[in-house]
Amino acid sequence: MSWHAKKCIVVPVDFSDDSIAALDTALEIAAAPANVHAVHVLPTIEPSDPEYLWTTADTPARQHHALQALRERLVDPRYDGVQLHVVFGEAGHGIADFAQANHAELIVLPSHGRTGISRLLIGSTAERVVRLAHCPVLVLRK
Repeated sequence: MSWHAKKCIVVPVDFSDDSIAALDTALEIAAAPANVHAVHVLPTIEPSDPEYLWTTADTPARQHHALQALRERLVDPRYDGVQLHVVFGEAGHGIADFAQANHAELIVLPSHGRTGISRLLIGSTAERVVRLAHCPVLVLRK
């Protein structure tokens, strides 16, 4: 094992090509595929939210469907052994909290590269994770 091989790497996956590329990078760094944790964060839907009235799926069903979608997206054999997780909450906090709870040594995530007004209005998940994480964060840019 090289000096940089990690035992627990967290990779947020939002199904974009950039997040899959981050997963590929994590696999290169990890000691084994089982040490890579692909995490998808779903927003929490509260009864006070307008979309709550239109949502028929409960939390376990939403989690099940998200895990199924992850399995379908990561069907390539190179992802065999990668651990798949779905958590609920705001993306930045969900990623940082998951990493801390699982004693992650590294978080690998893409930056979608938003700048200026769009970054101010939308916010930057990568920036939030960097601020909240209790471990090193590798932010990948195109």
